[in-house]
Amino acid sequence: MRTKLILSIFAIVWISLLVRIFYLSVESNDYYDALSEKNTIKTEYIAPVRGNIFDYNGKPIAINKLGFKIVLKPHLSSKKKLPLLENELHFLVEKFPFLDYEKLLKRYKKKDSYYNHHYIPVVDFIAHEDFLAFFSILNLRENMRILPASKRYYPNGNIAAHTIGYMSRASRKDVKKDPLLKLIGYVGKSGVEKQYNSYLQGDPGERLIQVSASNEEMREISHTQPDENHDLTLYLDMRLQEYISKLFKGKAGSVIVMGVDGKVLSMGSYPEYDINAFAMGISSKAWKKLINDIDAPFTNKTTNGLYPPGSVIKTGLGLIYISTKLHPWSQFNCTGTMELGKRNFRCWKHSGHGTTNINKAIRESCDDYFYKASLKVGIETMSDGLSRYGLGQKTGIDIPNEFIGTVPSRIWKRKRYNQPWYIGETLNTSIGQGSFLVTPLQIAQFTALMASGKLPKPQIAYKRGDTIIKLQSKDVLTANEKKLLPKIQYAMKEVCNHPKGTATHHINSRITIAGKTGTAQVISISQETKKRLKEHEMAYYQRSHAWFSTYGPYKNPQYIVTVLVEHGGHGGQAAGEIVSRIYDKLLEYGYIRD
Repeated sequence: MRTKLILSIFAIVWISLLVRIFYLSVESNDYYDALSEKNTIKTEYIAPVRGNIFDYNGKPIAINKLGFKIVLKPHLSSKKKLPLLENELHFLVEKFPFLDYEKLLKRYKKKDSYYNHHYIPVVDFIAHEDFLAFFSILNLRENMRILPASKRYYPNGNIAAHTIGYMSRASRKDVKKDPLLKLIGYVGKSGVEKQYNSYLQGDPGERLIQVSASNEEMREISHTQPDENHDLTLYLDMRLQEYISKLFKGKAGSVIVMGVDGKVLSMGSYPEYDINAFAMGISSKAWKKLINDIDAPFTNKTTNGLYPPGSVIKTGLGLIYISTKLHPWSQFNCTGTMELGKRNFRCWKHSGHGTTNINKAIRESCDDYFYKASLKVGIETMSDGLSRYGLGQKTGIDIPNEFIGTVPSRIWKRKRYNQPWYIGETLNTSIGQGSFLVTPLQIAQFTALMASGKLPKPQIAYKRGDTIIKLQSKDVLTANEKKLLPKIQYAMKEVCNHPKGTATHHINSRITIAGKTGTAQVISISQETKKRLKEHEMAYYQRSHAWFSTYGPYKNPQYIVTVLVEHGGHGGQAAGEIVSRIYDKLLEYGYIRD
């Protein structure tokens, strides 16, 4: 009996072993084959070349400069192999003296580890012309690999810098959002480069390769090319952009040239800066100089600069007044000052404008008319209408991080400060002062509404590849506003053409234009001040901002030209010549057809 029990146990053990052997050798064969393949076959991704950006006439705005990248074998920083690493780095510095040995060594060691089996990049980019003479020598070195690389290059330097934007190294946060950036290494950080980054960067290619246990490549199994050729064409005309940059030299502010349908021909923020400095990383010294400049060259003032609109807002408020609580022929007597409680609200013309209707009020920019009309209409009707006209909200332009500004109202003040609204604030709002803030782009869009009756969505990009991007606009005016809009347009024409127009004596364009000037104060003036200083008598940074927003031709509105000169004083005087020259250039380039 005992013998049978021992034999039975022995038989069971052997049968179990045989079953296990059968499973491992036959049944699990597919599984271990697949596992083995994973150990020997590696996927290598190929970075796509970023799409180019062109202006409306096909002139390159952002292109890729071709060159090479240098990567070294991993595991060379160990004590045993360190001489090999040092030898390779000294060799590189000998051939390319602009490289820094210590930086190369530090970069390599940071990426090298026992677990990393990928080649380690030590030099991201050397231009083709600088590298070519050493290509053959470097390509023969056992521990080194030479890979094609590209660097973003902006042929126009600082022209339209804020609109085009720039590229720089992708941060961890960027990579987390888009894993492809770990392969590419660089990402659009502002402007068009950021807005259209996903399209421009394309999709990676793929190499399937067989490698040995020591990570040596044995053979290529398959090769898929990256999805590239993602070019972008803009409405920008770099000839016009460069011309305006010269006109604006030495000034700070913004200039926008836009079709009444929303296409942006030129959009400049001044001073500008060289976006090429960011392509491979700007130095700490250059960065500090840029951000500490009092004229804020790094800020895109067209979309991120917030300014009181001053009198340029009077066209829209005038339309709101005469289409709601006032008759189009309503008049007020301007005496140069208006008392409200203990305060005196002054008109810019000390002697007053006398009997004033809406046409004269816009033409001569009578503050007193707008003070008195605002009391009859009320802040809620004013703010509701201005918001409908596109103020206090994003224009929707195709660049990121646009600011919205502020259209003051009772509700806004209660939410923001938990304070009541005062009548004096209504008067300040009526002349574009107080808490009222806008961006230059909002004023350009607002002027397009006054010119055409439609609120366009500003757009910089014209085509993605061969596909045209559709322009958009909204119908925001009431039936009565549409009916009365020609009265506002005629008043805007007189601003630039009537003998008493605020811009007439500063305009000398071949085009008949219409517009509105504005002078936006940057400091408050005490009630005790009897005689105000003239703008040129003030310290520069205490002078008012100068606005001039226009459309032309008057009879056939086609383009908007909006100019803001920071601390420029009076709108017509500071910007009239600039506006005139821009319209003449639009005529010369064939954009305007009278």
